[in-house]
Amino acid sequence: MDHAQHPHQHDAGLSPQMALKPYLLLTKPGIIFGNFVTVIGGYFLAAGGRFEPWLFLATVLGASLVVASGCVFNNVIDRDIDVHMARTQSRAMVTGEISIPIALLLGCLLGVAGFGLLAWMTTPLATGFAAFGFAIYVGAYSLYLKRHSVYSTLIGSLSGASPPVIGYCAVTGQFDLGALLLLIIFAMWQMPHSYAIAIFRFDDYASASIPVLPVKSGIAVAKQHIVVYTVLFVIASVMLTVAGYTGWAYAIVAIVAGVYWLGVTLKGYRTTNDQAWARKVFGISIMVVTALSVMMSVDSRMPMAEPLLSLVSG
Repeated sequence: MDHAQHPHQHDAGLSPQMALKPYLLLTKPGIIFGNFVTVIGGYFLAAGGRFEPWLFLATVLGASLVVASGCVFNNVIDRDIDVHMARTQSRAMVTGEISIPIALLLGCLLGVAGFGLLAWMTTPLATGFAAFGFAIYVGAYSLYLKRHSVYSTLIGSLSGASPPVIGYCAVTGQFDLGALLLLIIFAMWQMPHSYAIAIFRFDDYASASIPVLPVKSGIAVAKQHIVVYTVLFVIASVMLTVAGYTGWAYAIVAIVAGVYWLGVTLKGYRTTNDQAWARKVFGISIMVVTALSVMMSVDSRMPMAEPLLSLVSG
């Protein structure tokens, strides 16, 4: 307890790594990494075997910096509700370890660097989608919807679905059917993923009075939504192959992974331990999205689809 009351008393002896850790945590490295994987999936889906190292690096780094910036702003905005949640009580913005002006400065610097890199090295559309995702996450979701609306997860899912579209549009420079499918696939994926978190963190959300679906409408309703969105996700993910953007190897992996995930979500109707079940749904969601991102990277059919796209855009 004593150290918590005097968080700076040992600062003089901190290593540089330890001193930087609170600032790094403010950017939510787990979220950055998750989005990093999907940006790469979107990039390679569009690149179809053609690899431009500088464009790739700028896209991945730029998008990651924008995500980091959004997470810092989210930490600043959420500091009053984070106090009420066991998982977030020790965050630097809650303990006062990092001051609000310093955090806002860090958020701005990361944002300027990220948007600057995307604007300089990628396409206006990729930069625009980064701005779209950022505005929804920081503006719509963090500032208002998370505290006031049960629909916050649905609107927020568009932000989580933006990174693969950024990767895709960095290559193509146009918002076509492929980009739209990516947006739908990853938005649908976000819903069971987020609702599962809200179920196994139910007490946290309830004590912070956050109106997520399980808290607002009950866990039974949330389970139904999880199943429905998982079905929609599986259908949407297969559409990439139907539309000619990916090959059959991708489709097989998408179907097998999606159906397995669906099977686990259906077990929610019979489970006696909602928390353990929700953790499993969440864990598998990470595996599914990683598998999908890898397969769309290695089984892209974009060069075959290109003549068609140029006809449409021309």
